[in-house]
Amino acid sequence: MKQLVVLGGGYGGMRICERFKDEEVAVTLVDRLPYHALKTEYYALAAGTLSDRDVRIEFPEGKHLTYKYGHVVNISPETNSVFLQDGTELFYDDLIIALGCEDKYHNIPGAQEFTYSIQTLEESRKTHQAICGLSPGATVSIVGAGLSGVELASELHESRKDLKIRLFDRGPSVLSFLSDKVSSYVQEWFEEHDVDVINNSNVTLVTADDVRNGEDVYPTNLTIWTAGTQPVKVVRDLGFEADSGGRIKLAPHHHVPEYDNLFVIGDCASLPYAPSGQLAEHQADQVVDVLEAKWAGKKLPKLPEIKLRGMLGSLGKSDGFGIVMGKQALTGKVPRLLKSGVLWKHKKIK
Repeated sequence: MKQLVVLGGGYGGMRICERFKDEEVAVTLVDRLPYHALKTEYYALAAGTLSDRDVRIEFPEGKHLTYKYGHVVNISPETNSVFLQDGTELFYDDLIIALGCEDKYHNIPGAQEFTYSIQTLEESRKTHQAICGLSPGATVSIVGAGLSGVELASELHESRKDLKIRLFDRGPSVLSFLSDKVSSYVQEWFEEHDVDVINNSNVTLVTADDVRNGEDVYPTNLTIWTAGTQPVKVVRDLGFEADSGGRIKLAPHHHVPEYDNLFVIGDCASLPYAPSGQLAEHQADQVVDVLEAKWAGKKLPKLPEIKLRGMLGSLGKSDGFGIVMGKQALTGKVPRLLKSGVLWKHKKIK
């Protein structure tokens, strides 16, 4: 029986287990958590509008599914083995790396030492506890106005209206990379709800008490970093060819060019799309098709272009924005309802 090891129980790793749960293949999934966690909702966990339980989904059960809980410290493609922090060594015929990402601090002094994060469940819990400890009138600075920063700022405003929320955005208007309609709508939403947006920002230093934006100093009681990601260190240390963001460049069938039994999916993979849970699931489906053909001794399939359905974001519980059908911009209650529906469907399917 083929031995497939999957590193990471995020959206991609979860999809792999779902597809193989009834197949005659031994699948071992390695993750630090004993359940799948909805990373797209970590902003709400940190803000306090969702509980820890709300972002958990049990891993699927299967005859040949095995779960190993631990931290991956080394991957050896030469020996087809993976090493965990507790000393465990796992051997594989095929390996899928889906370990996700961590914050990228762009060498800004103090950013790593003095900011909180929402990249992992553990970090989101710590961020929530820190927010709970703030006194009324305290200032929270969020560095990075991508999807995570925007959703966190709006959700935190809804959760703690007593706080002053400040959002640092490198662009001329928040989410300017999406569409003018979405960008203007979200920018105006923040203005109407007294969230202070610093556009065209260039954060140069973070301390325990302030954020420096060029020559300007902004006092803060707590700073949260949402200004970029990179693959986790154990993946970066593999030394494979990577793009400018540190993501591994792949052959057309999603494996590392040097090793046709080592696949990379999700935030660690270099693809012509922005990383997302949706993308990781599509990629996982294609890797399953490749593995099934490979194990059956068949010619590997020609993989179709991945077509994403779009993206949806929230502005609190009753407002939102999105891009669907490739380019159609949505704002208001409809995209927020659509996002709630997608989340409900995701949890019900699991």
